[in-house]
Amino acid sequence: MSFTRTTTLTAVATILGAGAAMADCGIESGRVAILSNDFPALHAMAEGAAECASDSVTVTANQTTEHRDIQVAALTANPAEYTSAVVANSSIVPLLNEGLIRPLDDLIAQYAPDLPMTNRITIDGQVMAVAFMANAQHLFVRDDVLAQVGMERPTTYEEVLEVLAAVREAGIMEHPFAMNTASGWNLGEEFVNMYLGHGGQLFEAGSAAPAINNEAGIATLEMLAALNEYANPDFLTFDSNATQALWESGELAVAYMWGSRGGGILDDENSTPEVTGNTALIGAPTVAGGDTPASTLWWDGFTIAANISDEDAAATFRALMHGLRPEVIAANNDAAVWLMPGFTPGAPAEGVVATATSGTRPYPMVPYVGLMHTALGNELAQFLQGQESAEQALADVEAAYIAAATEQGFLQ
Repeated sequence: MSFTRTTTLTAVATILGAGAAMADCGIESGRVAILSNDFPALHAMAEGAAECASDSVTVTANQTTEHRDIQVAALTANPAEYTSAVVANSSIVPLLNEGLIRPLDDLIAQYAPDLPMTNRITIDGQVMAVAFMANAQHLFVRDDVLAQVGMERPTTYEEVLEVLAAVREAGIMEHPFAMNTASGWNLGEEFVNMYLGHGGQLFEAGSAAPAINNEAGIATLEMLAALNEYANPDFLTFDSNATQALWESGELAVAYMWGSRGGGILDDENSTPEVTGNTALIGAPTVAGGDTPASTLWWDGFTIAANISDEDAAATFRALMHGLRPEVIAANNDAAVWLMPGFTPGAPAEGVVATATSGTRPYPMVPYVGLMHTALGNELAQFLQGQESAEQALADVEAAYIAAATEQGFLQ
């Protein structure tokens, strides 16, 4: 993948390996310290990297849903607290803007010369990350519940609302829906997904000026509110861990979640055969008569910190590539939509594949999108709680964004 740059709190690092070498990774010495999100695919990679630990190579990982909040401060330290931050489209931007990650071209040339261009995230002519999986949010549905109310799998959000109304009216579930609407980053992401599905653009063309306070923005908020009328009243606390737990406990009929949660949801842990056997992962729906799914395409990849020694950089690169070798991918095939050799698409990947092949737009990778995302996440909760109008909420977002973008020099 090639992109042009137009451009997380406390957790204890888990020691994944020590003592005698568990694998011949060819690493003589160095420190490997991984900061990443917390889900099964990343656990598999980190555990694979940990096989490189020895008396002279340390491998640790902090895998937390708050990784975005700590990555800048952690990599600003010299030496950096972590030697690698696992990022996605948006979370790489602050690291790029602050110069906290190093180009990987020399490491690739020396240790992974055959790495496909698909995996090389190239910004301003330099490889700044190695992408190893694709992700998107899409629908999870219970086919048995749909059958009880005589409904087909929904393909639009309007159809989702019809399904939810039927499930509630039938007395099957009072709160049959969930999405990741925790105030902050998650809520901001749900607005972006729905807004792009409405055909919206976050910014005026060729500018950092905001473009959300309009009919598409109002329609986006109204649809989010309509959906969450069928969610548990504490929906503003829902992150991925919460929605997965609700699904596995059998409390939901329809959910909008990350594809990377598919493997954990379809396995035989923390759930029942009734739930797992009737769960289907399907593409993200369209909305308001549009033909673009209301979602965003993401890649996940690893970066290498700038403020570390070359020895630690090499050790980290080699350990992470070891953690992504075909044997690891094949053994964890259903944990993600992998972009690495060894992957065979299965049931957990169906929703991401369907979403990716339906024209879903990538999440914007511009330097000021994080400011917009933050403003959205911080300013929309009052509307969803019925405390202010959609127009006022969007005006609040614009004001917060304009203040931040002006302070950082993106707007005059």
